[in-house]
Amino acid sequence: MPSDLKEFLRQAAMQVGAGGSAGFVEVCIMHPLDLVKTRLQLQAKPAAGAAKSTTYYNGVFDCIRKMAKSEGVFSLYKGILPPVLVETPKRAVKFLTFEQYKRFFMFGSDKPTPLTFSLAGLGAGVTEAILVNPFEMVKVTLQANKNKMGQVPSTWAVTRQIINESGFGLNGLNRGLTATIGRNGVFNMIYFGFYHSVKGIVPEYKDPMKEFLRKVGIGFVSGTLGSIVNIPFDVAKSRIQGPQPIPGEVKYRSTVGSMVIVAREEGFAALYKGLTPKVMRLGPGGAIMLVVYDYVYAFLDDYFK
Repeated sequence: MPSDLKEFLRQAAMQVGAGGSAGFVEVCIMHPLDLVKTRLQLQAKPAAGAAKSTTYYNGVFDCIRKMAKSEGVFSLYKGILPPVLVETPKRAVKFLTFEQYKRFFMFGSDKPTPLTFSLAGLGAGVTEAILVNPFEMVKVTLQANKNKMGQVPSTWAVTRQIINESGFGLNGLNRGLTATIGRNGVFNMIYFGFYHSVKGIVPEYKDPMKEFLRKVGIGFVSGTLGSIVNIPFDVAKSRIQGPQPIPGEVKYRSTVGSMVIVAREEGFAALYKGLTPKVMRLGPGGAIMLVVYDYVYAFLDDYFK
Protein backbone atom coordinates (compact mmCIF):
# COMPACT_ATOMS: atom_id res chain seq x y z
CA MET A 1 0.00 0.00 0.00
CA PRO A 2 1.42 3.46 -0.93
CA SER A 3 2.66 5.39 2.10
CA ASP A 4 0.46 8.43 1.33
CA LEU A 5 -2.69 6.29 1.21
CA LYS A 6 -1.68 4.45 4.36
CA GLU A 7 -1.19 7.75 6.22
CA PHE A 8 -4.52 9.09 4.92
CA LEU A 9 -6.36 5.99 6.16
CA ARG A 10 -4.57 6.18 9.51
CA GLN A 11 -5.63 9.80 10.01
CA ALA A 12 -9.17 9.09 8.84
CA ALA A 13 -9.48 6.22 11.32
CA MET A 14 -8.26 8.46 14.14
CA GLN A 15 -10.69 11.23 13.13
CA VAL A 16 -13.57 8.75 13.12
CA GLY A 17 -12.57 7.29 16.49
CA ALA A 18 -12.03 10.65 18.17
CA GLY A 19 -15.16 12.19 16.65
CA GLY A 20 -17.35 9.24 17.62
CA SER A 21 -16.04 9.31 21.19
CA ALA A 22 -16.69 13.05 21.45
CA GLY A 23 -20.28 12.70 20.25
CA PHE A 24 -21.13 9.80 22.55
CA VAL A 25 -19.80 11.54 25.66
CA GLU A 26 -21.54 14.82 24.82
CA VAL A 27 -25.01 13.38 24.17
CA CYS A 28 -25.00 11.21 27.32
CA ILE A 29 -24.22 14.25 29.49
CA MET A 30 -26.29 16.95 27.80
CA HIS A 31 -29.45 15.22 26.44
CA PRO A 32 -31.91 16.50 29.10
CA LEU A 33 -31.22 20.08 28.05
CA ASP A 34 -31.84 19.18 24.40
CA LEU A 35 -35.23 17.77 25.40
CA VAL A 36 -36.13 20.91 27.39
CA LYS A 37 -35.11 23.06 24.41
CA THR A 38 -37.44 21.08 22.12
CA ARG A 39 -40.39 21.34 24.54
CA LEU A 40 -39.97 25.12 24.81
CA GLN A 41 -39.71 25.48 21.03
CA LEU A 42 -42.80 23.40 20.36
CA GLN A 43 -45.20 25.34 22.60
CA ALA A 44 -47.01 28.22 20.95
CA LYS A 45 -48.09 31.34 22.81
CA PRO A 46 -51.63 30.89 24.24
CA ALA A 47 -54.36 32.87 22.51
CA ALA A 48 -55.44 36.10 24.20
CA GLY A 49 -57.74 35.34 27.13
CA ALA A 50 -57.02 31.61 27.05
CA ALA A 51 -55.77 29.97 30.22
CA LYS A 52 -52.30 28.50 30.14
CA SER A 53 -52.15 24.72 30.09
CA THR A 54 -50.77 22.97 33.16
CA THR A 55 -48.03 21.76 30.83
CA TYR A 56 -47.11 25.25 29.64
CA TYR A 57 -43.47 25.80 30.55
CA ASN A 58 -42.18 29.11 31.90
CA GLY A 59 -38.51 28.44 31.39
CA VAL A 60 -35.88 25.75 31.75
CA PHE A 61 -36.30 24.86 35.42
CA ASP A 62 -40.09 25.08 35.30
CA CYS A 63 -40.05 22.64 32.39
CA ILE A 64 -37.75 20.23 34.26
CA ARG A 65 -39.93 20.44 37.39
CA LYS A 66 -43.22 19.87 35.56
CA MET A 67 -41.82 17.02 33.47
CA ALA A 68 -40.38 15.27 36.51
CA LYS A 69 -43.69 15.66 38.37
CA SER A 70 -46.12 14.65 35.61
CA GLU A 71 -44.00 12.30 33.47
CA GLY A 72 -41.36 10.99 35.87
CA VAL A 73 -37.69 11.88 36.39
CA PHE A 74 -36.51 9.57 33.63
CA SER A 75 -38.71 11.46 31.15
CA LEU A 76 -35.76 13.87 30.83
CA TYR A 77 -34.12 11.16 28.74
CA LYS A 78 -37.01 10.71 26.34
CA GLY A 79 -35.77 10.35 22.79
CA ILE A 80 -32.18 9.62 23.82
CA LEU A 81 -31.86 6.39 21.82
CA PRO A 82 -31.91 8.02 18.35
CA PRO A 83 -29.12 10.50 19.20
CA VAL A 84 -27.10 7.80 20.99
CA LEU A 85 -27.39 5.59 17.92
CA VAL A 86 -26.47 8.39 15.57
CA GLU A 87 -24.05 10.54 17.61
CA THR A 88 -21.06 8.24 17.18
CA PRO A 89 -21.30 8.06 13.36
CA LYS A 90 -22.61 11.63 13.19
CA ARG A 91 -19.66 13.20 15.01
CA ALA A 92 -17.30 10.83 13.25
CA VAL A 93 -18.64 12.09 9.92
CA LYS A 94 -18.56 15.71 11.14
CA PHE A 95 -14.89 15.66 12.15
CA LEU A 96 -13.79 13.43 9.26
CA THR A 97 -15.47 15.57 6.60
CA PHE A 98 -14.30 18.78 8.30
CA GLU A 99 -10.69 17.66 7.88
CA GLN A 100 -11.29 16.74 4.23
CA TYR A 101 -13.15 19.97 3.43
CA LYS A 102 -10.24 21.89 4.96
CA ARG A 103 -7.98 20.61 2.20
CA PHE A 104 -10.48 21.71 -0.44
CA PHE A 105 -10.88 25.25 0.93
CA MET A 106 -7.19 26.12 1.30
CA PHE A 107 -7.38 28.27 -1.88
CA GLY A 108 -3.65 27.93 -2.50
CA SER A 109 -2.62 28.94 1.01
CA ASP A 110 0.10 26.92 2.73
CA LYS A 111 -1.95 26.77 5.96
CA PRO A 112 -5.66 27.00 6.84
CA THR A 113 -7.19 30.47 7.25
CA PRO A 114 -10.32 31.48 9.23
CA LEU A 115 -12.24 31.29 5.92
CA THR A 116 -10.94 27.75 5.42
CA PHE A 117 -12.16 26.68 8.87
CA SER A 118 -15.56 28.35 8.40
CA LEU A 119 -16.26 26.89 4.94
CA ALA A 120 -15.04 23.47 6.03
CA GLY A 121 -17.36 23.69 9.05
CA LEU A 122 -20.27 24.66 6.79
CA GLY A 123 -19.59 21.69 4.52
CA ALA A 124 -19.27 19.32 7.47
CA GLY A 125 -22.53 20.62 8.96
CA VAL A 126 -24.48 20.11 5.73
CA THR A 127 -23.09 16.59 5.34
CA GLU A 128 -23.90 15.81 8.98
CA ALA A 129 -27.47 17.15 8.62
CA ILE A 130 -28.29 14.88 5.68
CA LEU A 131 -27.13 11.88 7.71
CA VAL A 132 -28.94 12.68 10.96
CA ASN A 133 -32.26 14.21 9.86
CA PRO A 134 -34.29 10.97 10.03
CA PHE A 135 -33.03 10.41 13.57
CA GLU A 136 -33.91 14.02 14.44
CA MET A 137 -37.45 13.47 13.15
CA VAL A 138 -37.90 10.45 15.43
CA LYS A 139 -36.24 12.20 18.37
CA VAL A 140 -38.49 15.29 18.19
CA THR A 141 -41.59 13.08 17.93
CA LEU A 142 -40.55 11.24 21.09
CA GLN A 143 -39.59 14.43 22.92
CA ALA A 144 -42.97 16.00 22.12
CA ASN A 145 -44.84 13.11 23.75
CA LYS A 146 -46.07 14.22 27.20
CA ASN A 147 -47.19 10.84 28.50
CA LYS A 148 -45.43 9.08 31.35
CA MET A 149 -42.34 7.10 30.36
CA GLY A 150 -44.11 3.72 30.50
CA GLN A 151 -46.77 4.98 28.07
CA VAL A 152 -44.39 6.42 25.46
CA PRO A 153 -44.02 4.26 22.34
CA SER A 154 -40.59 2.86 21.58
CA THR A 155 -38.15 4.42 19.15
CA TRP A 156 -38.79 1.62 16.67
CA ALA A 157 -42.59 1.96 16.98
CA VAL A 158 -42.41 5.70 16.28
CA THR A 159 -40.09 5.12 13.32
CA ARG A 160 -42.44 2.51 11.83
CA GLN A 161 -45.44 4.79 12.38
CA ILE A 162 -43.79 7.71 10.55
CA ILE A 163 -42.75 5.49 7.65
CA ASN A 164 -46.17 3.78 7.41
CA GLU A 165 -48.06 7.07 7.49
CA SER A 166 -45.76 9.34 5.46
CA GLY A 167 -42.90 7.30 3.99
CA PHE A 168 -39.20 8.13 3.86
CA GLY A 169 -39.44 11.41 1.90
CA LEU A 170 -39.62 15.08 2.80
CA ASN A 171 -43.11 14.65 4.24
CA GLY A 172 -42.09 11.62 6.28
CA LEU A 173 -38.85 10.48 7.87
CA ASN A 174 -36.92 13.31 6.17
CA ARG A 175 -39.35 16.06 7.08
CA GLY A 176 -37.55 19.27 8.03
CA LEU A 177 -34.39 18.41 6.09
CA THR A 178 -33.74 21.96 4.86
CA ALA A 179 -34.19 23.34 8.38
CA THR A 180 -31.74 20.75 9.73
CA ILE A 181 -29.25 21.64 6.99
CA GLY A 182 -29.59 25.34 7.87
CA ARG A 183 -29.26 24.67 11.59
CA ASN A 184 -26.25 22.35 11.36
CA GLY A 185 -24.53 24.23 8.55
CA VAL A 186 -24.66 27.61 10.29
CA PHE A 187 -23.71 26.17 13.67
CA ASN A 188 -20.67 24.29 12.41
CA MET A 189 -19.51 27.18 10.26
CA ILE A 190 -19.27 29.36 13.38
CA TYR A 191 -18.28 26.53 15.74
CA PHE A 192 -15.27 25.30 13.77
CA GLY A 193 -14.40 28.69 12.30
CA PHE A 194 -14.20 30.41 15.67
CA TYR A 195 -12.61 27.54 17.61
CA HIS A 196 -9.74 26.81 15.26
CA SER A 197 -9.06 30.45 14.42
CA VAL A 198 -8.95 31.57 18.06
CA LYS A 199 -7.10 28.45 19.21
CA GLY A 200 -4.31 29.40 16.81
CA ILE A 201 -4.13 32.94 18.25
CA VAL A 202 -4.37 32.28 22.01
CA PRO A 203 -0.99 30.94 23.17
CA GLU A 204 -0.79 27.34 24.38
CA TYR A 205 0.13 26.56 27.99
CA LYS A 206 2.73 24.03 29.01
CA ASP A 207 0.77 23.32 32.18
CA PRO A 208 -1.77 20.54 31.29
CA MET A 209 -4.57 21.98 33.45
CA LYS A 210 -4.21 25.49 32.03
CA GLU A 211 -4.10 24.09 28.49
CA PHE A 212 -7.23 22.04 29.22
CA LEU A 213 -9.03 25.15 30.49
CA ARG A 214 -7.86 27.14 27.45
CA LYS A 215 -9.46 24.62 25.10
CA VAL A 216 -12.61 24.35 27.22
CA GLY A 217 -13.01 28.14 27.27
CA ILE A 218 -12.60 28.53 23.50
CA GLY A 219 -14.91 25.56 22.89
CA PHE A 220 -17.55 27.02 25.22
CA VAL A 221 -17.57 30.37 23.39
CA SER A 222 -17.64 28.58 20.02
CA GLY A 223 -20.68 26.50 20.98
CA THR A 224 -22.45 29.50 22.51
CA LEU A 225 -21.97 31.73 19.44
CA GLY A 226 -23.10 28.98 17.09
CA SER A 227 -26.21 28.37 19.21
CA ILE A 228 -27.21 32.04 19.27
CA VAL A 229 -26.89 32.50 15.51
CA ASN A 230 -28.56 29.27 14.34
CA ILE A 231 -31.50 28.99 16.74
CA PRO A 232 -34.17 30.38 14.34
CA PHE A 233 -33.45 27.37 12.10
CA ASP A 234 -33.77 25.13 15.16
CA VAL A 235 -37.17 26.59 16.09
CA ALA A 236 -38.38 26.10 12.50
CA LYS A 237 -37.10 22.52 12.55
CA SER A 238 -38.92 21.72 15.80
CA ARG A 239 -42.19 23.19 14.48
CA ILE A 240 -41.92 21.31 11.17
CA GLN A 241 -40.98 17.97 12.73
CA GLY A 242 -43.18 18.22 15.82
CA PRO A 243 -46.96 17.76 16.12
CA GLN A 244 -48.94 20.29 14.09
CA PRO A 245 -51.33 22.55 16.08
CA ILE A 246 -54.40 21.17 14.28
CA PRO A 247 -54.36 17.40 13.60
CA GLY A 248 -54.55 16.65 9.88
CA GLU A 249 -53.59 20.20 8.89
CA VAL A 250 -49.97 21.09 8.12
CA LYS A 251 -49.24 24.60 9.37
CA TYR A 252 -45.44 24.53 9.37
CA ARG A 253 -44.05 23.38 6.01
CA SER A 254 -40.95 25.24 4.83
CA THR A 255 -38.05 26.60 6.86
CA VAL A 256 -38.45 30.29 5.99
CA GLY A 257 -42.24 30.01 5.98
CA SER A 258 -42.22 28.57 9.49
CA MET A 259 -39.95 31.37 10.72
CA VAL A 260 -42.31 33.96 9.25
CA ILE A 261 -45.38 32.35 10.85
CA VAL A 262 -43.71 32.14 14.27
CA ALA A 263 -42.48 35.75 14.12
CA ARG A 264 -45.84 37.08 12.88
CA GLU A 265 -48.03 35.20 15.37
CA GLU A 266 -45.78 35.09 18.43
CA GLY A 267 -43.31 37.91 17.94
CA PHE A 268 -39.71 37.96 16.70
CA ALA A 269 -38.43 36.84 20.10
CA ALA A 270 -40.26 33.52 19.62
CA LEU A 271 -37.58 32.59 17.05
CA TYR A 272 -35.23 32.36 20.03
CA LYS A 273 -37.38 30.02 22.10
CA GLY A 274 -35.26 27.41 23.82
CA LEU A 275 -32.12 29.56 23.59
CA THR A 276 -31.27 29.21 27.29
CA PRO A 277 -31.26 25.37 27.39
CA LYS A 278 -29.63 25.31 23.95
CA VAL A 279 -26.75 27.49 25.16
CA MET A 280 -26.63 25.55 28.43
CA ARG A 281 -26.22 22.42 26.36
CA LEU A 282 -24.10 23.47 23.39
CA GLY A 283 -21.85 25.90 25.26
CA PRO A 284 -20.39 23.25 27.57
CA GLY A 285 -21.40 20.51 25.12
CA GLY A 286 -19.40 22.16 22.37
CA ALA A 287 -16.45 22.42 24.71
CA ILE A 288 -16.79 18.76 25.70
CA MET A 289 -16.85 17.62 22.09
CA LEU A 290 -13.84 19.59 20.92
CA VAL A 291 -11.75 18.80 23.98
CA VAL A 292 -12.61 15.09 23.93
CA TYR A 293 -11.85 15.03 20.20
CA ASP A 294 -8.47 16.72 20.65
CA TYR A 295 -7.39 14.45 23.51
CA VAL A 296 -8.65 11.19 21.99
CA TYR A 297 -7.07 12.07 18.64
CA ALA A 298 -3.75 12.83 20.34
CA PHE A 299 -3.95 9.53 22.26
CA LEU A 300 -4.68 7.54 19.09
CA ASP A 301 -1.98 9.35 17.15
CA ASP A 302 0.56 8.49 19.81
CA TYR A 303 -0.70 4.90 20.17
CA PHE A 304 -0.63 4.10 16.43
CA LYS A 305 2.69 5.74 15.58
